[in-house]
Amino acid sequence: MLFRNVSIFFALFLTACDLNQINNPYPKDQDGQAILYQSFDERPKHLDPAIAYSENEYAFIAQIYEPPFQYHYLKRPYQLIPLTATKMPNIQYVNKQGEKLDANADIKDIAYTDYIIDIKPNIRYQPHPALAKTANGDFAFHHLSKDQIVSLNTLTDFNATGTRELVAEDYVYQIKRLAHPKTQSPIAEMMKNYIVGFGEFSEKVKQLSKTAIKDVPMSGVMAINRYQYRIRINGKYPQFMYWLGMMFFAPMPWEADAFYNQPGLSDKNITLDWFPIGTGAYLLAENNPNRRMILEKNPNFHLEAYPSEGEPEDKQKGLLNDAGKPLPFIDKVIFMLEKETIPYWTKFLQGYFDASGIASDNFDQAVQFTGSGGARLTETMQKKGIQLQTTVETSSFYMGFNMLDATVGGYTEQARKLRQAISIAVDYEEFISIFMNERGLAAQGVLPPGIFGYEEGKVGINPYIYEWLNDKSQRKKVAVARQLMKAAGYDNGIDPKTKQALILYFDTTSTSIDDRPRMSWYRKQFEKLGVKLVIRATDYNRFQDKMRKGNAQIFVWGWNADYPDPENFFFLLYGGNSKVKFGGENASNYQNPAFDRLFEDMRNRDNSPQRFQLIQQMQETVRHDAPWIFGFHPKRFSLSHSWYKNRKTHAMANNELKYQRLDTAARTQKRQGWNQPIFWPLLLVGVLFILILIFAVNAVRSRTRKILQ
Repeated sequence: MLFRNVSIFFALFLTACDLNQINNPYPKDQDGQAILYQSFDERPKHLDPAIAYSENEYAFIAQIYEPPFQYHYLKRPYQLIPLTATKMPNIQYVNKQGEKLDANADIKDIAYTDYIIDIKPNIRYQPHPALAKTANGDFAFHHLSKDQIVSLNTLTDFNATGTRELVAEDYVYQIKRLAHPKTQSPIAEMMKNYIVGFGEFSEKVKQLSKTAIKDVPMSGVMAINRYQYRIRINGKYPQFMYWLGMMFFAPMPWEADAFYNQPGLSDKNITLDWFPIGTGAYLLAENNPNRRMILEKNPNFHLEAYPSEGEPEDKQKGLLNDAGKPLPFIDKVIFMLEKETIPYWTKFLQGYFDASGIASDNFDQAVQFTGSGGARLTETMQKKGIQLQTTVETSSFYMGFNMLDATVGGYTEQARKLRQAISIAVDYEEFISIFMNERGLAAQGVLPPGIFGYEEGKVGINPYIYEWLNDKSQRKKVAVARQLMKAAGYDNGIDPKTKQALILYFDTTSTSIDDRPRMSWYRKQFEKLGVKLVIRATDYNRFQDKMRKGNAQIFVWGWNADYPDPENFFFLLYGGNSKVKFGGENASNYQNPAFDRLFEDMRNRDNSPQRFQLIQQMQETVRHDAPWIFGFHPKRFSLSHSWYKNRKTHAMANNELKYQRLDTAARTQKRQGWNQPIFWPLLLVGVLFILILIFAVNAVRSRTRKILQ
């Protein structure tokens, strides 16, 4: 009887359970829906497009906000195209007298450049309480009482939303927000140098509230009519076009500031930094950074079609199968908080995350390298149909010399030879292999691949550090570096002043135990030359102070491109950007008049053969002077499941989600196949429990009989 009752219990348990849901972390009602599952490990600090400037923030706001231009999703090299604009801007050059100039006018004659931008009609903002109106046309929630605010905790607590059409004045208003000192936009100081009247406007409104700036004019920015506006910048600066594709220049309705700036709302985290308002493909439906963040399809999203052109191989890869279809394809994106890599990786393998990066701990499980150095998926990954995409990022990491330093700095031939010798000895190919799982490309100069002016092959190598052998670049032997050391006056690494090993100092913020292997590696590189490297580890604030004052000797730095133009990398070595003299991004304080002249000639030119030649001259100059040890350009490795379609890595765009699609039927089928619950251990435990129970009952009965007898 006992065994029969337990058997009935197990049968009822299995009947009551949906076996496919036992291992599923998501509710059953999400099955089959076009929901993309992603993760995040850090709360985005800012969601206001005037302030946000980090990758984890752009992962959200780039889906919500729309600047006038965007990058073509498929084409390479990266190409700007209209987004909310009807066409690329009408660019006009103007002299000091206000007269229009020819398109081929000499740069010296151009006092101003006008960007005249036409936007599309009938683009509407997402539903939002800031735009809600009453029956008589007044804003419903612009004058909230204290009692009303007490009952509010999130945007969903408002009982009405509204919308309106996007107009040119919204783009003008956003530029004014960039200039307002209270906004504290990270690009405000830079834009003062370019947008006419930006600095004067900033001074004029610094005592005004954010909403009061709406009717204060800025001389360089104006709405010409409802769908057209003009931005006037100083001189000629072709790279300004790239800024117009960034979130800083996305539109903002003045009603948003009027709504969010009401006293008491910020205490409830009801702010623009927490709840964006845009015209993009998605809106932020839930902001709970301690658990999850949810993007939902914007019901007011305007017509936009999937691209019908791309690179030659895109059609073969299926990336043009959706050409011309309306966007977006995905209805909802759920970002789950995952701080630990192991549970995240496990859920990806189970199919509960649709895509994944590769942590170092999991790299060997996912990727293996061929004899020729190419990367491919392991057999386990291939059996699951997982796809691998790799791309070299538009980033550079380098080891810099402080050119103001008495030992490693300066422009004498001896100092150059010392830097060149160290550049040969510090083997970044080995660094990439040991510390990055081969996820990097050793740098040959300032520019990463994909940037105009970058050259591949033999013509693109750094001839001072590499030689071309067997159809590939190879780092020169350490013996060559030792000869350079001797020529620099440091034979066998001996400092002639002290008759001891030359001591150099490496300033770094790497202070944890995990950083020790890397620091040990750097020491060994210098030991090849007989040089003693002293690690001076400190906190970030102290390190920054050293860099500003020029007290660091050797350091490691990096740069991620804001836009795909050579100017955005070469300016890191321009004398006018010296960190010590001018507080700029030239951390090496490199100042070569010949390089500076080339840079000034190159930076404001359009891409052309002449500009290309100037870039090659600049590369040669800095390779010879060696203010940097050109380190590496990171490679991004990205995994995705077979049901995740239209994925193409893009180093510059952040609004990729609207192009991507899910085969939800295939996902459901694969998940069920991979996650069938295994009950036999449970049944085995149950049977053992029953046997033990029967044995115990029989033992008790036997003992009871003996006592009764």
